[in-house]
Amino acid sequence: MSTVSAPPAGSALTWSLRGRGPEDIRLVAGGGRITPEAAWGGSTGAGVRVCVVDTGVERDHPAVGTVDGSYVAVKDGDGVRIEETDTGDTCGHGTACAGIIRRAAPDCELYSVRVLGERFSGTGDVLLAGLRWAVEQRFDVINLSLSTTRSRFVDELRVLADEAYFGRTVVVASAHNTPVESFPWRFSSVVSVGSHEEDAPDLYLYNPSPPVEFFAPGQNVTVPWLGGTTIRTTGNSFATPFITGLCARVMSKHPNLTPFQVKTMLYLSAANVRTDNRGDS
Repeated sequence: MSTVSAPPAGSALTWSLRGRGPEDIRLVAGGGRITPEAAWGGSTGAGVRVCVVDTGVERDHPAVGTVDGSYVAVKDGDGVRIEETDTGDTCGHGTACAGIIRRAAPDCELYSVRVLGERFSGTGDVLLAGLRWAVEQRFDVINLSLSTTRSRFVDELRVLADEAYFGRTVVVASAHNTPVESFPWRFSSVVSVGSHEEDAPDLYLYNPSPPVEFFAPGQNVTVPWLGGTTIRTTGNSFATPFITGLCARVMSKHPNLTPFQVKTMLYLSAANVRTDNRGDS
């Protein structure tokens, strides 16, 4: 049986890892260790379809490369529909996420559905429509570096997250950058991600005090931006696609894993988790 030591009193972790490091959240798991090499070593994400639900993705950005399909959620008097588009990115955020995924899983197939406009404008029903479409397409991994604070969308988002989970689509969702209630990252059926401040581009950690489950590089990181450029920026948004890329590599190396199994591999191969080979009876 797996064991996890509890965090010290008064040290609860929330939406990102600040002022503490990997040594502060060491964990012991019973059983044999799944190393990064075993989980995704040698894998480049080939054959795995990843969808970025965001502001769109700039085509031909040198840090992104090929975008296998671009779509946009269009709202009119009849509701919201999804259609193909060649408009690219509206503000850079989706391009940043796509570039991080490409760096982590260089040979994955990348798709984009735009649900946010200029200055990150958008509505909950458009987000729902974009996510619903991505779930219906049965992408292997969906990157959601966004969330909504509107409680009226929670029930439908939960249904979609569960549908993805049981349909073997891994939804990787960013925690809000401030400690407020937002969704869908709060759901246990998704892989939730916050950022850490370690200067280690490939370091990710398991959080012993959820609801955020993993911390990845996302503070003062260099990311692709509009016009073929890069910027340095901070946010849980940019930690999330790193974990998305790892999921793609795991699923490429180990086809047909369920989201539960992918999440377990991420947990057991996190840098702050060591194994107690004695186990527990």
